Amino acid sequence: MFKFFYTILLYSALLHASNYSFLDTSINYLDWTKSTQEKTSQKDFTYLELEGGAGWDWGEFYGFFDLENPISSYNDTSPDDLRFGLKPVLNVNISNGFSLHLQDYYLNTKSFYVSNFVVGVAYKYTSDFGLWIKPFIGPHYQNSTYYTGFNGYMFGWVFNYDFKFLNENFSLFQWNEIEFNRNKQDYKKNGLNGALSIWWNLSQSLKLGYQYRYAEYELGFDAYQSASIYSLKYYF
Repeated sequence: MFKFFYTILLYSALLHASNYSFLDTSINYLDWTKSTQEKTSQKDFTYLELEGGAGWDWGEFYGFFDLENPISSYNDTSPDDLRFGLKPVLNVNISNGFSLHLQDYYLNTKSFYVSNFVVGVAYKYTSDFGLWIKPFIGPHYQNSTYYTGFNGYMFGWVFNYDFKFLNENFSLFQWNEIEFNRNKQDYKKNGLNGALSIWWNLSQSLKLGYQYRYAEYELGFDAYQSASIYSLKYYF
């Protein structure tokens, strides 16, 4: 199933979308809070991201590829090692805003890998005042170093709100995922993962962003974690 998603990611970047398409790259610095660093072994890091999406009459595709600690080696000791992250999301229209929703998040390091695959149903609402929101829900299948199999369910959403402030263009964006009824082999039955961000649209090509990153019983630790992410994004 993972090769299927990676193939879609490649072809979506190459094919011209009938309705819209975008492609951007960004440099990001993730700064963990002091309380998170006291509770875990997390360390601040820089990551590069390539992000893109496309829309057709039949549905939408979105994906990103992250390169964490880009000047480090894959053989370095965690959390200072080079890491790869990839997330493809596909929505195939059903009717009246509802769609078949498929997503995967794949993370690879020398010592650990995980793939969180979800297939379910989503609904997209688009307003006439700059807001759109897309909630989704579906069963969660995990393939990882320590556990492979059914791992409960995931409910989440993404939303974006474009607005003006002092005659400048801004965007408020959030992605949020709640895992529940996870397998007893996991460290907790429920988990929370997401980020809330604000973007200053400096021009059509350049955005400056701040993201509040949060996670509870996720990212390998039995604790609430939070961080600030400072981002500079360029659109091709």
